[in-house]
Amino acid sequence: MKPTHWFSGTLAASCCLALSGCGQPALQSDVAAADDTPWYQQDTDMNPRLAEYIKTLASNEFQGRAPATAGETKTVAYLEDHFRRIGLKPIDGDSYKQPVSLVQIDPVQVSGMTLSGALDTTLAYRDDMMAWTTRVVDGVELKDSELVFVGYGIVAPEYNWNDYEGLDVAGKTVVMFVNDPGYATQNPELFNGNAMTYYGRWTYKFEEAARQGAAGALIIHETEPASYGWGVVAHGSPIKFDLISENKNMDRSQIEGWITAETAGRLFAANNTDIEALRAQALSGEFKPVPLNTTASISVKNNLRELTSSNVVGFIEGSTYPDETIVYMAHWDHLGMDFSNPSNPVFNGAQDNASGTGAVMALAEYFVQQPQPERSIAFVLVTAEERGLLGSAWYAEHPVFPLETTVAAINMDVMNVYGPMKDMVIVGLGNTDLEEILVKYTEQQGRYAVPEPNPEAGIAYRSDHFSLSKKGVPILYAKGGNDHYQHGAEWGAAQRAEYNRCCYHKVQDEWSDDFDLRGAQQDMFLYFRVGNELANSRQWPNWYQGNEFRAIRDASADARN
Repeated sequence: MKPTHWFSGTLAASCCLALSGCGQPALQSDVAAADDTPWYQQDTDMNPRLAEYIKTLASNEFQGRAPATAGETKTVAYLEDHFRRIGLKPIDGDSYKQPVSLVQIDPVQVSGMTLSGALDTTLAYRDDMMAWTTRVVDGVELKDSELVFVGYGIVAPEYNWNDYEGLDVAGKTVVMFVNDPGYATQNPELFNGNAMTYYGRWTYKFEEAARQGAAGALIIHETEPASYGWGVVAHGSPIKFDLISENKNMDRSQIEGWITAETAGRLFAANNTDIEALRAQALSGEFKPVPLNTTASISVKNNLRELTSSNVVGFIEGSTYPDETIVYMAHWDHLGMDFSNPSNPVFNGAQDNASGTGAVMALAEYFVQQPQPERSIAFVLVTAEERGLLGSAWYAEHPVFPLETTVAAINMDVMNVYGPMKDMVIVGLGNTDLEEILVKYTEQQGRYAVPEPNPEAGIAYRSDHFSLSKKGVPILYAKGGNDHYQHGAEWGAAQRAEYNRCCYHKVQDEWSDDFDLRGAQQDMFLYFRVGNELANSRQWPNWYQGNEFRAIRDASADARN
């Protein structure tokens, strides 16, 4: 789970959504109107065992739930036992495990990056640049690769945008800005305005560079459009994890990485221009790639270790349309052990993401007590989210249930542990008509729905649902916000901020008897009602027109007819 700093703003009731006017058909409710019980006392008791599940998964006994460790063995056994006990169907004989093949890529030696030509210098690793290879090889050497500026590095047909038009980048290294033109201009008519699209994510930019055949790909780091500082890029662990592909990732660029804005400024100055001039050019609508009259050379040596982990999947078979599936998902993994800290060595990951895993367990237990749904409902607990959404990416490439007939996916990543919240945050608001179903039930709880306050950070692309988004599956990622039933929005925001400060991805993310899970229970009822409606209807949610994933979904429409 990526940092939850997007909760830090005060979310006012004035942000309340009324999505029935979005041009989509209104959906009728099958939930009775609320009685006189205050909203914050309603729907707080879906499954009293939720606390037990979270506390167990976050205990020291589970050793921080790192993939391919003894902690995984214990975690997966616990999850399988739960699915078996409540009566979910297994996916392989009597097994609920989907094996996931991973590789750990440890760059044990990275040279400086030597630039020659208009700019003659050597960029220092971590200080001026950060570089690696995702190819599963012992080493790579990029030698005298021509640098070319490609604007934002985006090919987006739905926005009539192609930064690579007319350019052959074979053997070259592309240099590009982070984020997308909508954020850069704050123009709501350009891309998605302030809200980042997938085209703004650094992961997309590397993928597109590889599709174009680039030998290298370098992103210019700027704190505001990236939403994090240089230290996040350069001073964390350089170890990469990836899926094992048949071609050993040889279709990726040899080198991927970042350069500082200061480094980019020196490079551009050597070409008699500057960042702002090239930014204006990249946003002009008449952009042409710009040769930088400089070559780059760098080498990387790796240690490789192949690992096997597991997703855990169980399902309820549909009575009428068993080949159509609603997916509930969460990641079970966390960061394992810190052996340099003998006094508190376990990354327990109570909120991130024992809470989401426990919620899926609790929802599955609730669903099996209901009448059999018409469509199938799958509960997918994935591995290696903290290593780069790898378990969900493996599922997306090797789906247990066909993605063309997967109705929707609902993701749970860091549940609300602070009590009933009047607001429900929809991450990536304006993407799919699933939002309308959620808003309907949110309002029936006496609550209101809001967007995340900093959509420019691209949170919608940083959790496991995104692996399915890229395959066209409509997704819902929402969670209780800040507007606490008793203390208000500022108090709620302060709790989120304190978690990010003290505990996120630290050993302090531990179970507390002070957790107030009534808000999580309310949110689980919303997830249940959305999925239950879909499971007992002929609805096929879709991405809104203009969304970057709409065309992928539409291309598989025949499978749903």
